[in-house]
Formats: sequence, structure tokens, C-alpha cells
Amino acid sequence: MAALLLGLLLFAMQSPPLPSRPMADGGPPSPPTASPTDNGTTSHPNGTLQQLPQILIIGVRKGGTRALIEMLSLHSAVAAAQNEVHFFDWESHFQKGLSWYLSQMPYAFPDQLTVEKTPAYFTSSKVPKRIHQMNPDIKLLLILRDPTERVLSDYTQVFYNRLQKHKRYQPIESVLVKDGEINLGYKALNRSLYYVHMQNWLHYFPLESIHVVDGDELIRDPFPEMKKVERFLKLEPQINASNFYFNKTKGFYCLRDHGRERCLHDSKGRAHPHVAPAILQKLYQFFHEPNKKFFELVGRTFNWK
Repeated sequence: MAALLLGLLLFAMQSPPLPSRPMADGGPPSPPTASPTDNGTTSHPNGTLQQLPQILIIGVRKGGTRALIEMLSLHSAVAAAQNEVHFFDWESHFQKGLSWYLSQMPYAFPDQLTVEKTPAYFTSSKVPKRIHQMNPDIKLLLILRDPTERVLSDYTQVFYNRLQKHKRYQPIESVLVKDGEINLGYKALNRSLYYVHMQNWLHYFPLESIHVVDGDELIRDPFPEMKKVERFLKLEPQINASNFYFNKTKGFYCLRDHGRERCLHDSKGRAHPHVAPAILQKLYQFFHEPNKKFFELVGRTFNWK
């Protein structure tokens, strides 16, 4: 009898955890132990496994990738990695091989799709080839915002990071403009030249494998954009309007999931710094032609200034 009880105890300790959803502020990976369910009980479901992602959110930085993966996680057929893994763009991670990448994935049921998001993938020239070598049939999600708005969000994130670390920061005008012209050396500008990076992705993947999410529309009205994502991924319709509610205090939509409400981290949705109208106009003019090229590449237009 003692041997039987010991065997059952060992079996329970080795059972895989529940498939996990991402945390709004990016918490640590779930350890391989028993996980509490929504009703407070502890369960050790059989049949869960880690699998390489069938869906990747490839970018863009400050485009709304965290909101997208949180909203996609509302669907029961999706298991999302909690952290940005940076496997394909960081050499130190890529050299560890696919077995290490697999170990970073969440536990999921066999009929679930695993998704990972790393916004830096979109603007890294070596990434499309590496992903194609792993899985040429993978589904790619790319969320974009108005390029000028994205640049301002990019600056805002760096500004607050440096402020919190008591480091010096440059005024936004000094990084955007140099000698009276747009500063082409500013990396945030390059990240908003969407057509340059999209050309590289289309060398390896057909346009049908890449769904572009309108990040500005996702902010204004997330439900229609998420229905498009469901259709692209061929998911059974599950996400509905009741999953979203507007939080007047935060000024953006939050999520409602099985009676629980959650919002993105306070670092999301920060107000941008004031920029002189003349500089904004320079930015709009700078992005005008690159935007047109991007629209031609993807066969659709966006309401960008």
C-alpha cells in the first residue's frame, strides 16, 4: 500500500502544468508544477505538451503587440508564450537551438495553437529566413500603427525608461531633427519604414501567410480587428464584443475574460511628448512615399497621416 501511494505521489509531481495565458506585464514562465485553475482548485491535466509555435507575432515595436497577444489569448484554442523570447534575432539565444526555443513555449493541449511574440523580429534582416527554415507554413501576425505615431511611442518608451533609471535623455526634437532635416540616423525612424522590412519578409513568405493588423483601429475598436485575426488563423469564432470594455480612467480598452477583468500594464498608453507642428509636418512628409510603397506591397491602404 505504501508503495502504491508513493507511486501516485511521484506521478502527480511529474504531471505537466495547465496551458498558461500571458500576463499583462510579462511575468516569468510557469514552472512545471501543479497550476491552479480559475475555480481555485489544483489540476494536473494529462496530455499537455510544449510545441513550436504555429503563430508568430513578429512586430512591430510599439505597434500594439502586447495588446494583440492578450486579446488573442481570449480564445481557448490559443496558448501564448508569456515572454518575448528573442530566439531568431538574438545570436546568444539562436545558438542554443530549437530544443531551447521549444523549452520556452507554454504547455498546451494538442488541439491548441501556440503563439509567441517578439516585436523585434520584423525589423531584423536575418529573422525571416530563420523562421522559414523552422516552418515555411507558419502564420505571421504583424501589427502596425501610423509610422509617425509609432516613432513618438518609441521615443516615449525610451524616455520613461531612462527617467526611471535616473539617466540623461535627449529632447525629442534633438533626436528627430539634425541640421534642420529629419535625422536618418535615429533608429526609431528606420523601424517605421515598413516597406523596407516587408520586402525582406516577402522574399521568404507569401503575402497570404502574413496578416497585417491595424494597430490604430485595434486601439479605437478592438473587436472588429480581432474577428479578422480569428478568420486569418481559421479559429472557431469565440471572441466577442463583451470581451472588451472601455476604461475611462486609463483611456483605452481592457479585457473581460470569464468574469475576470484585466488591463494592460500602466506603461501602455502613455501620453506622447509635445512636438512642434513644423517637426510633425516634416515627419508626415518623410513617411509619405514609404507609406505608399508599403500600401502597394500589401495591396491595401491605412488611414495614416
